[in-house]
Amino acid sequence: MYKKIFFMLIVFFLIFVTATLAFPEVQLKKGQTVYVSAYPHVILGPREIIFDLAITLVIRNTDVKLPISVTSVDYYDMQGKLTKKFLSRPITLNPMASTYIRIKEKDTSGGIGSNFLVRWNAERDVNTPVIEALMIGGTSGQGISFISSGQEISE
Repeated sequence: MYKKIFFMLIVFFLIFVTATLAFPEVQLKKGQTVYVSAYPHVILGPREIIFDLAITLVIRNTDVKLPISVTSVDYYDMQGKLTKKFLSRPITLNPMASTYIRIKEKDTSGGIGSNFLVRWNAERDVNTPVIEALMIGGTSGQGISFISSGQEISE
């Protein structure tokens, strides 16, 4: 009898944990600072061939009702030095709107460990935006592309 109850409790616990992990809670915030890794080039193969990549940073307002304000987009090199400030003033992203920043394929000034810091805010709690860097490049019929997702580092 006790074994059966214990077994049922374990099953209910596992179902609860699985459901919690499979369906994460929607994040509502009034603002964030988001870190996004960027790769202006990658090193390929045993000969360490450098493959230059274009970077497109995309900021997507995922809230269906409220706008957000992107207050800064800063680009840092692999030594942590600020190399570019992309916004001279905040920009408003209406509900479900997007914007992007592009770094050309031949601009490797940031080095392989470069990154963006994106700051945004809103008047009320909103769905957190999706902020990603898309790296893409191609030469001689060979291409590479991948995405780096933003990571909140402060509210």
